[in-house]
Order: sequence, then structure tokens, then C-alpha cells
Amino acid sequence: MKLLEPLPLGGRTAPNRLLFGPHETNLGERRAISDRHVAYYRRRAAGGAGVVVVEEASVHASDWPYERCPLAADCGPGWRAVADAVHAAGEGTLALAALGHAGGQGSSAYSQAPLWAPSRVPEVNSREVPKWMEADDIAAVLEGFGSAARLAMASGLDGLEVNAGQFSLVRQFLSGLTNQRGDEWGTDRLRFARDVLGAVRGAAGAAAVVGVRLSCDELAPWAGLTPELAADVAVALAPLVDYLVVVRGSIFTASATRPDMHEQPGFNIELCRSIRAAVRAAGSQIPVVLQGSVVDPGQAEWAVGDGVCDAVEMTRAQIADPALGCKLAASVLEQVRPCVLCNQLCQVRDARNPIVSCIAEPSSGHEVDDPSPVPDGPGVPLPASGRVVFVVGGGPAGLEAARVAALRGHSVLLVEAAARVGGGPAVASQAVGRERLVELVRWLEAECRRLGVVIDTGHVATAEELAKATAEGAGVVLATGSVDGVPGYTVDRAARPSQTEPWNFLSSLDSWLDRAPEGAVVVVDPIGGPIGVSIAETVAAKGREAHLVTQDNIAGNELARTGDLAPANVRLQQAGVHIERRSIVRAVTSPTSGDGNVALEHKSVPETVGSVGVEVEDRFTGERRTIAAGLVVDAGFLLPDEALWHETGGAHQRAGDCVAPRTVHEAVLEGRRAVVTIEAGEP
Repeated sequence: MKLLEPLPLGGRTAPNRLLFGPHETNLGERRAISDRHVAYYRRRAAGGAGVVVVEEASVHASDWPYERCPLAADCGPGWRAVADAVHAAGEGTLALAALGHAGGQGSSAYSQAPLWAPSRVPEVNSREVPKWMEADDIAAVLEGFGSAARLAMASGLDGLEVNAGQFSLVRQFLSGLTNQRGDEWGTDRLRFARDVLGAVRGAAGAAAVVGVRLSCDELAPWAGLTPELAADVAVALAPLVDYLVVVRGSIFTASATRPDMHEQPGFNIELCRSIRAAVRAAGSQIPVVLQGSVVDPGQAEWAVGDGVCDAVEMTRAQIADPALGCKLAASVLEQVRPCVLCNQLCQVRDARNPIVSCIAEPSSGHEVDDPSPVPDGPGVPLPASGRVVFVVGGGPAGLEAARVAALRGHSVLLVEAAARVGGGPAVASQAVGRERLVELVRWLEAECRRLGVVIDTGHVATAEELAKATAEGAGVVLATGSVDGVPGYTVDRAARPSQTEPWNFLSSLDSWLDRAPEGAVVVVDPIGGPIGVSIAETVAAKGREAHLVTQDNIAGNELARTGDLAPANVRLQQAGVHIERRSIVRAVTSPTSGDGNVALEHKSVPETVGSVGVEVEDRFTGERRTIAAGLVVDAGFLLPDEALWHETGGAHQRAGDCVAPRTVHEAVLEGRRAVVTIEAGEP
């Protein structure tokens, strides 16, 4: 594979062309690199990454963009520990520091001091107006870059990467969106970037690897960096660096830098190709790195081979599978755990200060306190222990429990009542924008089968069956999922609306819409999460009128955590979805006139009844109105399916939604924990 060929970087050589790029982790201890950072980066080096770039450190105390953002001046001991760990764990892996300053895109919440920026352009999210940087401020930041570079190299790192991409003061000086100065820093917008790279090179020395992460499309052609302008910038900066990472995004398009599964993987491919061509035409041979939701090794290999780039940054892919490089080297691509680009746990830049992790690999970010129960790398089961593990339920929790049990040497039987495994994610993948979810459950199923797990679908487990298995020494894991919750509104029995989850609706989507008469599809979304939004999008894409009822001021309120809040609302508007904001459903009523028929999604076989009315109340004014509906889908809260657990007297380990309905992350985490608990001697 070309992706596995060595990569010359300045005076050094990475063992392959696979980069683990800089990203927020919240693993820091105050503003220093912690032991958790060390374990996190060691794992990626051991897993085969060619280059590991540590979380970006602020080069000056005026920058404190999020609470645990490292400060370069405090990073010396941590950088040293990371360098030692990466060099010891990886076979030639290079370890680099990332240096930057968020400028006007930062936060004053922690520093209690004004933001610094080229011009007085308000920060998009907070609306805060930054301080116009004076000459002394600029000099201080330049000195900060130099001091940070000097410290990084003294700490044993191989080099550093300067951020001129998203959340970057360097990019803000380069762009007409944010640099409206009339002095020498505005008439020559390249000057600050050149001076930063000059200070870094001078302090780091000729032997250091120096890279730059450059926004080559701010998606704001009226004043920002366009691909054409960025090509000139890249050509101008190329002589000052050893590699260039092509990214996109601006103050107005922060989510575009790291979008979720709604964006096509490899979205920067043509942008990267054009920038590389411009750099080559100017005579520079520096490696150009592709970034942008590249999570498929096949796509990465193609991009290198087709001349799009010289290396590929696959950060989220290596959060999902820390052993990605080793699996590629062993030619076992089918064993690579997929990244579904959900952003649910790997995007941590929010007020909750979560630690970076992954729904499919919950030990990512928790290598110190909750390490993986099975080794990374091409997986082979441990020697058989002679014990049988009986798993009930084939959703993410059950599949992960079975996979881990098999890898730990147990004989595993998994039974699933439905005709196929996969649970909620497999069904949810039928919705617009959620298609990638099925990749995870398909991988889990494939791994279980590869490891010899016996999967029996259409099998409804009984308490008697589990009692017999337990008597014979088997360990039991219950992963029976969830059932409908109780709606928070009254329901006319004749209306028979959906009670909670829309899985039945999604599993036979076209059939439902074909049976339903003309009329609006009302999606009740008290959660404000991805499912309600996706259902509304899907219905609209099928050409049906869709109404999304939300109690919030904006649809999909919880999507702010994944960066999809603004994009989702744009998609809903473009699709023509009617968003019923600040609305609480109070009743679903039976028909009062007319003889139209409508099928209403229900957990049992749908019945044909008259059209219904969905009565909603404005949560602020109390005003009520009725929406005429042909079909009602309730994307509300669920309840745990505890029936079998109670029948067995609560004697077995549980995992996932049958404990409390939550996300795939908790299901996978608890599935693996259940196996470890059984081994410890508990039931």
C-alpha cells in the first residue's frame, strides 16, 4: 500500500503516511499535558500511526479557548513524556507539537480578559468584540510561537505544526473576513503568517519538522479565503515549511471543518488536489496532507495513489480504531473498526468539558482509568477458557459483549428475537443522513462470526432457558434493549398514534407512507435529538409534508454537541419541513369529520382509522392549535425492557438500553464491562 510507504518530512522520515492529527481532547491537567495524554498518544503510536500530533497548545496566555486547553509554557514535562512514549511504542513514529492561538474565536470565560484579534470582528457564537491587536500584542504572540517551538524541541519532540486553520489567529490575519486593518499587518495579510513560521523555524532549528495547517476555503467567497486565493498563500508559505495540511472553514463555518456523517467522506479531496497542484507547479516538493472525514482506508489509499495528496490525516478513524495502522500492515482491512462520523464523543469543545472518546471504542481517551478489555491490533481470540457466555439481544450492547467474550477466550452464544441483529442503529440507518450507523453493527456482527460466536436470530430467550444455562456454569448478559415509553400527552383510543420510538416506521418506511393517505406526517420530538430530525428529513425527501414538533426554540437542540445544529436546521428548511417551535403536544385526537383514512405508526399491526389532529400548546403563551395529520411518529423517550431480567429474579448482568435507554456509547461500554464482571465471579 502506498499509504504504508515512508514519508520524508524535512530531515526526518515517518514510517508511513498515516497521520493522527491535533484535536481537542480535554485530557489535560489544568493547562498541562497529562498522563492521560501520554497513554492516549502512546496507544496510537503502538497502533501504527506514522505521525502523531499532540493537542494544540496556546502559545500565549492571552489565549484560553476552552478550560483544559494546554498552554505551551506549561507543556514541557508533558511533551517530554509524550515524545518518550511515542518513540518507544511506535516503530519510527514521529511526535509533533501543535501550536496556535485562537484569536477572536477564543473565549474570555476562563482568562477574564479580552480576546485578541486582527480586527474588531465579533465572535460568531458569543458575539464578543475582540481587542484590536496593537504592535506590542503582535510582538508578544510572535515571541510566544518562538518560545513554544524552542520548548517543544527541547522536550524531545520531532517538530511542530502551526495552526492556520479553524480557530486560528494566523488564519484570521490571512483572511479579509477578519483582517480589516490598514497598517502593514493588513495591507500585507501574509506578513503575520510568514513571521510566525519564521519565528518557529528560527527557534526550532533546521532539523525540526515544521508543518502548517492551512484553511484553503473559508466557504465565504465574498471576503474570505477562496481556493484560488489559498493556492497563492500555500505557494508563498511552502518554502517555510516541511509539510502542509489542507483544511477548510472560517468564523462562519466552524462546523464545516469537522462535520458529522451528513457530509461526504473525503470532502476536501478536490480542494487538496488543487492546492497540491499549485504547490508543485511552483517547484515545491513538500508533502501535502489530505484532511476531511477520511475514515475509509480504501479512500485514503486511493487518494495517495491518485496524486490527491502525499499523506492522509485519519484522526477520527484512529480514535475509533487505535490499531488502524497495524491492521493495514497486516492486510486485515475487514477487522478495522469503522468510524461512523457521528461526532458524539470525539468532539469535545463545549461547556460540558467531556473527555474525548468514541461510541464504538469507549476506552479511547480512557486508556488510564478504563482501558480496553481486549488487546488492540489484528484480533485473535485468547485460549479457550471452557466457559460459555450466553448473550441475550443482538443490538450494540449484545454484539460487543459477545465480541469481547470471544476475544477473551469464551465460547459464546448470542440469541436475538428479531430476524436480524443490529438493534436500533441498524433501523435508524434507514433515515436520511444516518446511513453510516449500520456500518458499526455490521462490523460487530462480522467480528462475532469471525471469532466463532454462534448467532441465533428469531430466538426468544426464556427464563427457564437462562436458568438451565446458569446451572451449567454459563455466564449470562442481558441486552434486551428498550420498549415504548409513556407519551406525555393524552391519546384518543380511536386515534391509535405511535407511542414512542419510530423504529417500526423506519424499518418499513415506504410501506408506511404508501398505506397512509395524503396528509402531513407529524414527528413529535421532545428530545431534540438526531432521530426526530432525521425522520422529518426522510419524510420530506419522500415528497410528503412533514411537521417537526419541538419544545425548543430551535430544532434538534441536542445536535449542538456534535456540530450539526446549524447544518441540520438549514437542511430542514431546504427540505420544506415545517418546524413547530416552542410547542408541546397535549393530545392526539380522533377524527371529528370527513371519511379519510390514515395509518398511524404503532407497535402492533397498524390499523386504518380516520385522520387525526395533533393538538400542540405554545410553551410560553399557552395558546393551543391543532395540526391535521395523516401519520404521527413519536420520537420520544424510551423505557428499559426489563421483563426477562425480572423473570430471572435480577440474577444476570445487564447492558445498554435494558438498564436505561441511552446511546450506542453506553451500550458498547456496558456490553464489554458485563463480560469482565462475569469473569470476576459475579453472576
